Amino acid sequence: MSQLGTYLLLFALAVSGYGLLAAAVGAKTGRPALVESARRCAFGLFAAMAAACATMLAALLSNDFAIRYVADNSALQTPTFFKALSLWAADDGSLLLWNLILAGYIAAVALRFRRDRPPTFPYALSVLFGVQVFYLILINGPARPFASLANPPADGRGPAPLLQNHPLMAVHPPFLYLGFIGFTVPFAFGVAALLTGRGSDQWVSVIRRWTLVVWCFLTIGLVLGALWSYSVLGWGGYWAWDPVENVALLPWLMSTAFLHSVMLQERRGMARLWNIALVIGAFALMTFGTFLTRGNVLSSVHAFAQTSVGPAYLAFLALVLVAGFGLVAWRLPELRTPASLTSAISREGAFVANNVLLLAATAIILLGTTFPLVVEAVSGQQITVGGPYFRSAVTPVFLLILLLAGTAPLLPWRATNRSRAFRRLRVPATAAALVMIATAWAGVHQVAAVAGFGLAALVFVTNGQEILSGLAIGRRGMRGGALSALARGRRRHAGLVVHMGLALVAAGIIASSSLAEQTQVTLKTGQSTVFAGQVLRYQGLHADRQPQRIVFTTAVSVMNPRGGPAGTLDPRMNLYPAATAPIGSPSIRRGIVWDLYASLISLQEDGRSATFRFYHNPGVNWLWLGGLVMALGGAAAAWPARRRDPRDDPGASVTRKRTAVEVGAR
Repeated sequence: MSQLGTYLLLFALAVSGYGLLAAAVGAKTGRPALVESARRCAFGLFAAMAAACATMLAALLSNDFAIRYVADNSALQTPTFFKALSLWAADDGSLLLWNLILAGYIAAVALRFRRDRPPTFPYALSVLFGVQVFYLILINGPARPFASLANPPADGRGPAPLLQNHPLMAVHPPFLYLGFIGFTVPFAFGVAALLTGRGSDQWVSVIRRWTLVVWCFLTIGLVLGALWSYSVLGWGGYWAWDPVENVALLPWLMSTAFLHSVMLQERRGMARLWNIALVIGAFALMTFGTFLTRGNVLSSVHAFAQTSVGPAYLAFLALVLVAGFGLVAWRLPELRTPASLTSAISREGAFVANNVLLLAATAIILLGTTFPLVVEAVSGQQITVGGPYFRSAVTPVFLLILLLAGTAPLLPWRATNRSRAFRRLRVPATAAALVMIATAWAGVHQVAAVAGFGLAALVFVTNGQEILSGLAIGRRGMRGGALSALARGRRRHAGLVVHMGLALVAAGIIASSSLAEQTQVTLKTGQSTVFAGQVLRYQGLHADRQPQRIVFTTAVSVMNPRGGPAGTLDPRMNLYPAATAPIGSPSIRRGIVWDLYASLISLQEDGRSATFRFYHNPGVNWLWLGGLVMALGGAAAAWPARRRDPRDDPGASVTRKRTAVEVGAR
């Protein structure tokens, strides 16, 4: 299997190299046959990478310890499910998945533009193949996942304990990779637009849907990462401002800014320079995050072990920055636009302000993440920038973004008919005021928390009101009624749904960060304590020897103050042969309003006494629900529209015009 995998990767590298040259030469010389041959190479590349990944998967499942990667990341006693997940448990194997997903994106682009091709397609295809060549050089050079061992061991070391402690590892990394790697597509078309001198509006319309899809994948990946941290690490939280968490968030923020400002370019011909810079910046941040994660720069539960690819990533990042922004400087006169902002209190003004805030948040997080690295590189001193800096610096920006999300949908384009927008703001503003009053009356005295709850209500009510208003217009004037109106205004309504999901996420973050309670207590068997209005009693310890680990499970009964049973908690400690210390597994009683969360800290007297940390976390599940709503809204906006024959609805054109006037007036 080692030789087969190696040959497949070399073949993939050769195919990618040919595709890069054929697409570039075909574009430069105007030879469509070469471009077509490069396009067809995309499918061969994807097949080769799929076969390589299947080969590694077969080696893992068959315990082929002659392959170094299998010996380092699997074992005879590892359950089959986690053996399969070992494909991306370490750097070399995860690069296989990385290359497969990138090849999948190239194949998707080749399939999408098999007939109707924009002028930028050949250059974009060559850029895509060029990025693939870089990652295939890594996997054929310093990484070498199919490297063999002269003296294979009888058994492997097994995956890292944290990676086989929860099934969320099956979905979190793939979605994160789908989001991260997907930024290559808009980057490729952006560079192609600069190379061809077609930096106008066409390339934006080509990549808008691709960027939406990538944004959805990354949104799901970030939410699943937070859920994994919450469900596995046992610290009661979901976001620790870990550097690796931060670098995953940075391209999400920048792509969110692009998806807003792209509407300025489509509607008003504005922000051409801004949009191309955002696309290149998002890809550069993705590359920077990959460098930090895989380049031996960080020590983190999310980072990979020691690897030798750091300098290659750093050189690639430098190439992206120099080439990308060098092309922007070269085409700068063509990227300037005569359109300008006519009024700050308008939809355009809100989009500009939104992008300024998103970029400010990006800069704040990037500064806090890189500052310790710079200090250590210059002075040799190790410092940390923790949660207090990020929370204090990001919170005001976050609140202002909520304010814009709650008011921008009501503002008109340009500067006309603002009075109608202010009238429509009455209900959301009233709802926000009532929520803030109720929050303060309930005993919340943190100004940021009170304001945050009010702004979350403002966002939810404003955007929900706009959806209902659009449906009402459909019932009055459109054939097909409300559903027809929803379909016709799908992109706008989907954006409003995303904002409503953001409101749920905001409420969950604010509630869990400002209203949470925790306590640590040591209990003997049969002893109880009262926490967050619940009586918690330690019932005892049970040990279970499994093939790959020993599990120590404690039983904690939960009763309400009146003595009635309310359930049980069973926090555990897992002892893996490869671990130097037990790995905890928290137990969570989830609820719509709050979670009761228990972690086992230590055992004493052979389990007759145990130390627990209990958390009362309000609003956490709103975060997961809000993330799902955001992803569904983004998917709805990206979903291709069904082409309709105007003859099917004789009044459709008139109705569309009337609806456009009514929506535009808002």
